[in-house]
Amino acid sequence: MINVIVSYTINPDFVSENKANIQNFLNDFKNLNQETFEYKVFIKEDGVTFVHYSNYINEEVQHEVLNVPSFKEFQRLRDESGLNGSHKVEILQSI
Repeated sequence: MINVIVSYTINPDFVSENKANIQNFLNDFKNLNQETFEYKVFIKEDGVTFVHYSNYINEEVQHEVLNVPSFKEFQRLRDESGLNGSHKVEILQSI
């Protein structure tokens, strides 16, 4: 199992667009086998920091999920919005 947490802070004026972009890829993820991965998105109390939690049964599934076109577009738009070095990826180990 691969477990990942990604967090980033965006500019306040990009929050609505980011939420819409997230909803787009989450809708597309529904077309994938939901038994092979989990993907959840949260927003912190500050209203501008997003946390994405995901887990995948293997690298093949992770690759499939992360290459959905709407997800790649979300990433591009998010990155272009200006993250100011806040993007952080953490791989979690199960115990």
